[in-house]
Amino acid sequence: MKTFCGRANPTTGALDWVEESEEYDYHQEIARSCYADMLHDDDRNQKYYQGIRAAVGRVKARGGKVIVLDIGTGTGLLSMMALTAGADFCYAVEVFKPMAEAAQSIVKKNGFSEKIKIINKHSTDVTVGPDGDMQVKANVLITELFDTELIGEGALPSYAHAHQNLVQEGCEAVPHRATVYAQLVESELLWSWAQLQPMEVEGAHLVPLPTGVPCAGAHAVCDIQLSQVPPHSFTPLGPLCTMFSVDFSKPVSSAFQSHSSQFVAQAGGKAQVVLSWWDLDMDPSGSIVCTMAPSWTYQQPKMAPWRDHWMQSVYFLPVESSVLEGEELSLTVCHDDYSLWYSLRSPSLQGSQSEAAPSRPCCTCQAHLVWNRPRFGELNDRRRTQSYVSALRSVLREEGVCLSVSDGSLLPVFARMLGAKKVYGLENSRMSKRVIEQVLEANSMKGGVNLLEIRPEQLSSNDLGGDQISVLMGEPYFSTSLLPWHSLFFWYSRTALAGLLQPGAAILPSSATLHMAAVEFQDLWRIRAPCGTCEGFDVSPMDEMVQRSLDFRESSEAEPHPLWEYPCRALTPPTAVMTFDFTQCVPQQPISSKGSLPFTRIGRCHGVALWMEYHLTDDITVSAGLIGPVSEQGECEWSRNRKQGVYFFRSPGESSGDGRASVSYSFTFEPSLGDIKMDFSIEAQ
Repeated sequence: MKTFCGRANPTTGALDWVEESEEYDYHQEIARSCYADMLHDDDRNQKYYQGIRAAVGRVKARGGKVIVLDIGTGTGLLSMMALTAGADFCYAVEVFKPMAEAAQSIVKKNGFSEKIKIINKHSTDVTVGPDGDMQVKANVLITELFDTELIGEGALPSYAHAHQNLVQEGCEAVPHRATVYAQLVESELLWSWAQLQPMEVEGAHLVPLPTGVPCAGAHAVCDIQLSQVPPHSFTPLGPLCTMFSVDFSKPVSSAFQSHSSQFVAQAGGKAQVVLSWWDLDMDPSGSIVCTMAPSWTYQQPKMAPWRDHWMQSVYFLPVESSVLEGEELSLTVCHDDYSLWYSLRSPSLQGSQSEAAPSRPCCTCQAHLVWNRPRFGELNDRRRTQSYVSALRSVLREEGVCLSVSDGSLLPVFARMLGAKKVYGLENSRMSKRVIEQVLEANSMKGGVNLLEIRPEQLSSNDLGGDQISVLMGEPYFSTSLLPWHSLFFWYSRTALAGLLQPGAAILPSSATLHMAAVEFQDLWRIRAPCGTCEGFDVSPMDEMVQRSLDFRESSEAEPHPLWEYPCRALTPPTAVMTFDFTQCVPQQPISSKGSLPFTRIGRCHGVALWMEYHLTDDITVSAGLIGPVSEQGECEWSRNRKQGVYFFRSPGESSGDGRASVSYSFTFEPSLGDIKMDFSIEAQ
């Protein structure tokens, strides 16, 4: 059965009614899942297996039957481990129906159907009793309910319910305990993702937002591959602190809690950011530990296990404060049932003032509701800002009319600061309009830019006071963009505004190019690679399920990834493969590009990286992908503020690096759809 669905087209800006299979969302969720990543995580799997063997052994040593409850069973892997370790029976709970069906197939394929019961429910809906989902309560509790923040997937409420309703008192738990660690640091790089910073525009000082009570920012965690944040980009102000532990073998509370760790500052600086991660102790003695610590904490960083389903957390303090070396400090973490937040205070003030725990950070400036973390980083990028200012300076005329088309952009502010008297900006929401108005007010330019909350095709000459546009500018940045080429919405906007442009009007950027390079990923390939067997168990039914969903559509599409977090080597030269001329309207006919790129480095080609570069003027280009030359070994430096597109090959190809093999490509830009169809293949010569 197919249904018509209204989908906002991020490139054209139109609401497209498309005929979709009723299974589309189902397939998309499976295709973009990280099940393969978890099964490729050998460290996680082995530590769980060791912990399960130990827990089952402790129960058997007491002379009882081993009844296991596995919450969030996924493929059923941990239940099969438990039975192999000697458990008598497993109840495996999985709320996601397609995954529960896959688990049923995997359990059957491995010969465990009679001793593993798959329960397709949320664990809080599971019943116990003669007519219930479980005949008896379990005495071993196995779970994998964790996210990067540890508790963000509802682990605490699930544990609380399980201890009250589904497991015996004094049960064994795998993992047995989780411990959260945190470290206070100063980091200009990371802090640039938290608040808009002051900046220089042609010698003039631009302040970010009105002074007064500082905004605490958004409370949401910033989860990243902290291993890719080099240690030289931050300064530790204190030691690594143990913040709190949760014992999963005992009743767990999901109520609000706070925990503090006192320490002496080991360096002076600005207290800005808290880096955090957690460990899992798989047994009571703490001898089997699965740690999320970033690689730079290891004596041999290359020995650190890679995983994408669990990363590390960055928390931004509500207020930046100065810290003196030797100063006594108290770092406090608070959590409810789903999230954590941090605050810093002096121990001397902790008892004298109110004992009330720090409240959850809340954005009061609205900027954190308009700009996400990478967007803050992009706006704070001084080199990027200078490129736009220089380009604007070259095209602005004092008596001209400037129009900016980008979401929550500072370009109209820059234009006003550079002397333009008639500046307009199109904003996609009232909130983003208000944020830019606040920046203008903070810099004594209230009313200096006419911000309009309308779409490009709705703009009329009356909105411009009867004038025509002499400079049309965009970064381009749009909050609805997911893939690099979605920013071509600027081109569609330019086309809609064609009747309002002066003859010879300056368009900035004047063009954009789509670039590609075939790459070998250090680790990211794992999220798409089939598993086959995992710890000796055949999990191929899951591989088949994921591949069916990929074949439904996703395997012929690129997907967005922030490649600065996922190291890769370019095996072909980075190459521009399509050009989009913004000085002209969007053509009615498709634009096509075909060719091939020779492999110039030895390696295993996992896929193709794709990104856009914007040509502001003839000699000023801003890249949303590679921001430096590729090294001789093929190492790449990517923008930290935009996601790139990645097209994964179903099977990797080998490159000898002598140019005899190549990657063939075919791109077609469909103007009516606002989409780029692409196809790649590895050709041996």
